[in-house]
Amino acid sequence: MGILAWIILGLIAGAIAKALMPGRDPGGFIVTALIGIVGAVIGGFLGNMIFGIGGVSGVDIRSILIAVVGALLLLWIYRMATRRSAV
Repeated sequence: MGILAWIILGLIAGAIAKALMPGRDPGGFIVTALIGIVGAVIGGFLGNMIFGIGGVSGVDIRSILIAVVGALLLLWIYRMATRRSAV
């Protein structure tokens, strides 16, 4: 998959993940794309490891869903890591 397809998939997945998990996250065009791209890698890796499905292969519905799940997981980990204690 070419770099342009990764960027497009990253923007789509990052935007969907941020819409599904609203809150205070690092934002902006570049960060949203990076969250989606890294989410696609994480989602593809976990999907292949757990369910035996192939990784992200292009910009299609299956790849977008895999990337969104990975981006949601990445956002959840980020929020858990940066959460302030209630003391």
